[in-house]
Amino acid sequence: MRWIWIDKFLEFKSGESAVALKNVTLAEEHIHDHFPGYPTMPECLMIEAMAQTAGILVGEARKFAEKVILAKVKKAKFYDCVVPGDTITLHAQIESLADEAASTVGKIMRGEETIAEVNLMFSHIDQNLGGLEFPEENFVFTDMFESLITGFTEHNVTEKSG
Repeated sequence: MRWIWIDKFLEFKSGESAVALKNVTLAEEHIHDHFPGYPTMPECLMIEAMAQTAGILVGEARKFAEKVILAKVKKAKFYDCVVPGDTITLHAQIESLADEAASTVGKIMRGEETIAEVNLMFSHIDQNLGGLEFPEENFVFTDMFESLITGFTEHNVTEKSG
């Protein structure tokens, strides 16, 4: 099972930046188990939400032709908790993009408040130098992930022409 940790894209500038939205609710089981009696969104899942936001941005920049995987968390600094009822936005920006890898910088915001800074490195594993072989199918960008960006694009085209 693949879990999607973002609800939708609010902004998407191909090859540059993206802003995604996540509504945090009590309906999410993991919220209850993190700190019993004080439900919060785990920081590791906020990092994963940023990895999904930035990873889709990096993948789309190369037309989803390569398998893009999270290689390293360069920075993850948290300033506050996220609780049910909060809406967070994930702001990702491509710092560098090369054949083998990409680097992104990001912020997680609640309104105007910075909740976290998360900088990531991604590997384009199809371009690996170790000679390892991977399956032909793109097991990273499945239909679930591609539907996030497709839905955003279709929605914006409809808004602009309507």
